[in-house]
Amino acid sequence: MSEKTIALVTGANKGIGYAIAAGLGALGWSVGVGARDEQRREEAVAKLVAAGFDAFGVPLDVTDDASVAAAAQQLKDRAGRLDVLVNNAGIVGRWPDAPTSLTPEDVRTVLETNVIGTIRVTNTLLPLLRRSAHPRVINQSSHLGSMTQDYGDPSGAYAPSKTFLNALTIQYARELQGTGILINNACPGYVATDFNEFNGTQTPEQGAAIAIRLATLPDDGPTGQVFDDSGVVPW
Repeated sequence: MSEKTIALVTGANKGIGYAIAAGLGALGWSVGVGARDEQRREEAVAKLVAAGFDAFGVPLDVTDDASVAAAAQQLKDRAGRLDVLVNNAGIVGRWPDAPTSLTPEDVRTVLETNVIGTIRVTNTLLPLLRRSAHPRVINQSSHLGSMTQDYGDPSGAYAPSKTFLNALTIQYARELQGTGILINNACPGYVATDFNEFNGTQTPEQGAAIAIRLATLPDDGPTGQVFDDSGVVPW
C-alpha cells in the first residue's frame, strides 16, 4: 500500500480541475486525473508528470455507473485506499439558462452531472475513503448557488444545481459525523475557463486554491460548510 497521500480529482484534464491536480501534486501527493476524454486525460497526465508530479490517469465518466465502479477498482488496485476526493466534474448546460427558457431535459442534464454524478462518485469511493487515516471530500460549488446573495442573472439549472450540492454536502456531513471524513464545498470564484469563454477575472490556479486548502484540513477542521478564499460563504 502506498504511503503517499492518494487523491482523485474528477474533471481534471483542464481548467480548475487540472490546476487542483497540479496543486496537490506539488504537495508530493499521488494524484489521479479523472476525465472522460482519453486523449485530453493522457495529455494532462503527461504534462503533470513532465512538471515532476506523481500523476496517473483515471478513465471516469461521473454519469456512468460502470465507469465509476471501474475507477474505484483501479484506485483499490493501485493504493488500497483513497485519501482525498475532489468532485470537480461539472457542466454548465444551456447558457443563459433563465428558468422560463428551460425544458425539463435541460435541467435533468445538468443535475445528472453536477449532483447525481457527485453522489455516484462519492458513494462508490466511500469504502476506499474509510480506509484513509485523514479522508477528505471536496465538492466544487459556486457562489451562484447562494440563496441569499445575488451573483448574476437568473439561472434555472446551473445555479440551482450548486444550491442542491450545498444542501447535499450538509447532509453527508451529518451522516458521516464521527467517521473522520471531512466533506466541504469550495467556491473557486469567477475563473477564466471555457465555462465562461475565458471571461473570468481569476486564473485557474487562483480558483484551485480553496479546494487545495480544504483537501489539507487538519483532523479537527470544519465539515459540511461552503468556503471561498475569504472564508465561509453565506448561501
